[in-house]
Amino acid sequence: MLAEERISKIIDIIKEKTTVRVDELAKELDVSLMTVRRDLERLKNDGVLERCHGGAILKKEVSYQEKRTLQIEEKIKIAQKCSKMVRKGDTVFLDAGTTTYEIAKLICDIPSIAIITNDIEIARFLIGTNVRLILCGGTVQKSTCSMVGDFAIHMMENMRTEIAFIGAASIDNEFNVLTPTSNKAVFKRTVCKYSNRPYLVVDSSKFGKQALLKVNHLSDYVGVITNRVFSEKENNKLKNQNINIITI
Repeated sequence: MLAEERISKIIDIIKEKTTVRVDELAKELDVSLMTVRRDLERLKNDGVLERCHGGAILKKEVSYQEKRTLQIEEKIKIAQKCSKMVRKGDTVFLDAGTTTYEIAKLICDIPSIAIITNDIEIARFLIGTNVRLILCGGTVQKSTCSMVGDFAIHMMENMRTEIAFIGAASIDNEFNVLTPTSNKAVFKRTVCKYSNRPYLVVDSSKFGKQALLKVNHLSDYVGVITNRVFSEKENNKLKNQNINIITI
């Protein structure tokens, strides 16, 4: 079994069991304990799991308050770029996240816009502005202050937005957009499908990392707004896959 296949298999096992032991993985994959430990360390560095004594556990999502302090200067610059793309009268979707929160702060004074969001903190901020505010229904994920679940997905299936700014937990080396939970994967995919101009907004820390579930691919967006600096090899790959990178 190739290394990438083995890593993918480990992710599938962790997704199913939540907690795994090194010896169990070694037996199931028919590899040495050293190989499993090396793979788990790689997944730990990629933010997929946390190591525990004798094994690993599925990593919990970073809380909203923790995210607010990460890469804040980059998020503000990304938000500034995004704000210039919003026009008077647009219906805008803002995904749950701290980068989109910064976008909300910059576009709330644009005349006659409507903002749809599944982010409770964004909604709380926008209540004090003149924008037409639409909050997605659904189950509240308290750790991220966001609305998730079937109700939120169904609502977005029946909404049409002029422009959408969507976040991501991770982007792997094949430029797949990833997220930790199935509800979020379906939700983000739905928003992207029903927006005229869907943009992915991600800072450089999100690249080259794994998460459990695929949302879609960078090529599914009108553009990817990021501060990431790509290598020559990566730029060639981006061009070949018709991925539009908008750098800040």
